Amino acid sequence: MKKMLAILAALGLGLAFAAAAQDDDRDTAYKLQEKDEVRSVLRFSDAGKPGTLIVDNVFGAIEVQGTDRTDVEMVTRRTIRAKSADRIALAKAEVKIDTKAVGSGIDIYVDGPFRCQVQDCQGLRWIELGYEVQYDFVLNVPRRTGLTLKTVNRGDITVRSVEGDFDVRNVNGKIVMEAVAGSGRAHTVNGGVRVGFVRNPSAACSFKTINGDVEASFRDGLAADFRLQSMHGEAYSDFTSTKLPAESVTRETAGGRTIFKRGGTTGARVGKGGPEIRCETLNGDILIKKID
Repeated sequence: MKKMLAILAALGLGLAFAAAAQDDDRDTAYKLQEKDEVRSVLRFSDAGKPGTLIVDNVFGAIEVQGTDRTDVEMVTRRTIRAKSADRIALAKAEVKIDTKAVGSGIDIYVDGPFRCQVQDCQGLRWIELGYEVQYDFVLNVPRRTGLTLKTVNRGDITVRSVEGDFDVRNVNGKIVMEAVAGSGRAHTVNGGVRVGFVRNPSAACSFKTINGDVEASFRDGLAADFRLQSMHGEAYSDFTSTKLPAESVTRETAGGRTIFKRGGTTGARVGKGGPEIRCETLNGDILIKKID
């Protein structure tokens, strides 16, 4: 039986996310659909050193599996939905995957008219194109690869058996990370976040969502400082913990005024303390689990 740490209450998460467009209208408007699949192998500049992989998607899922290989095996499943045959042809011409080597890493970028091309734009623009292109990625990577993964709609992000640091972001979908060993952040808006460590993190981590549970599993012997926050949920832990002092007041200046802010989290120290691990949700529970 899990020990309940607290029923957390806060005024807000202090998180800012861009709102995503809804899919339902498109599903009924796009009468035609076409699918294909491409397999390819990508190589790091130095196969003897840990590399980084960036996947910047918009529509579709991302699945990453750690393996003993030294390169990246990529399966790309493309689904085009459109109002007409000419829109399908236009989608093929306008939406491309840009793959390039960046330093010691590989950058995979889904490009199209929905990407902003001006400096003051925030990354995406929602416009009526008469089509939608969904890319679902399945990637087998070296275990020590560092990951930066992003998607927005129509897909979850799943990571298994990868030991590198991570930056994982979704909007309308969940994040599942199993048997990982690095440190980093996993943030989404509509969906749960579930992370399981095969080796406890040695640096700060952040797991956040708006609508969904946050579940983080650690090995026995964990030493960490938790900051937990939920407006409409509870926090549970399998670990014995002691209460930490409230977060200190921070001061900001805006519009000629000084604003004082205090963190709205509950602090809990496990073991002797260690890296800070933040778990935040608005509508959901927080579960800190022990893996024997």
